[in-house]
Amino acid sequence: MKVYLSGEIHTDWREQIIDGCKNKQLPVTFISANTDHESSDAAGDCLGEEANPFWRDHKSAKVNAIKIQNAIKSCDLAIIRFGDKYRQWNAAFDAGFCAALSKPYITLHDESLTHPLKEVDGSAQAWATTTEQVIQLIEYTLT
Repeated sequence: MKVYLSGEIHTDWREQIIDGCKNKQLPVTFISANTDHESSDAAGDCLGEEANPFWRDHKSAKVNAIKIQNAIKSCDLAIIRFGDKYRQWNAAFDAGFCAALSKPYITLHDESLTHPLKEVDGSAQAWATTTEQVIQLIEYTLT
């Protein structure tokens, strides 16, 4: 199974899921968007310097989309994490892209985000509050 890990980049949730699946010897391959904030922001810099930050962000978003769209299209399942420190608009976009492609996805967030994410959760196959729940869901789908 190929699993795309999307969303919040400030905690170790990705490593928890990867390690948990590895410990259970689950046949899973993980892919992710760029989780290094600075290099993600600079993804389009090779296309030329921009004086206006809007255009720098615009170019980098398009370059990052190449990787993200290919990852979502090629995955069997996406895990989309919403943290409480920052709003992850990119993760909400990834969830919408998954829904449009009929790609199954699981949201991962705490109860404080239930209301703002009601539409995102409404299209998800599951909503988890812990990485252990995600690991259990992955294990279930493989057995």
